[in-house]
Amino acid sequence: MQPAFKRFCKTLTLKNDAQLIEAYKKVHAPGAVWPEITQGMREVGITDMEIYISGNRLFMIMETVPEFDHDKAMAELAGKPRQSEWEAYVSSFQNTSADATADEKWQVMERIFKMNLTP
Repeated sequence: MQPAFKRFCKTLTLKNDAQLIEAYKKVHAPGAVWPEITQGMREVGITDMEIYISGNRLFMIMETVPEFDHDKAMAELAGKPRQSEWEAYVSSFQNTSADATADEKWQVMERIFKMNLTP
């Protein structure tokens, strides 16, 4: 049986500046992300995304359609309308270069533990 979705966990570090961190939070507040960005994510198969913060460390949970091919989708996403403009904009908050793609910034994490609730 194929799972209903795929889940990817990613991490990224922001610049360690309290004002920039607060500004980054505002950029990601409900309704603040440019609509072209969320539309592009939906178009490549991302069905849900959450970003958490601790200090200047970000943690993303990204859920996708079951047949999602991460590398192919990230390459497609990079070419979507306003995506490179968005990446350049948010790079001012991040420990990355202005020309880095989302895939180059957000590093996929390796799962090392999963609690199995079935006996």
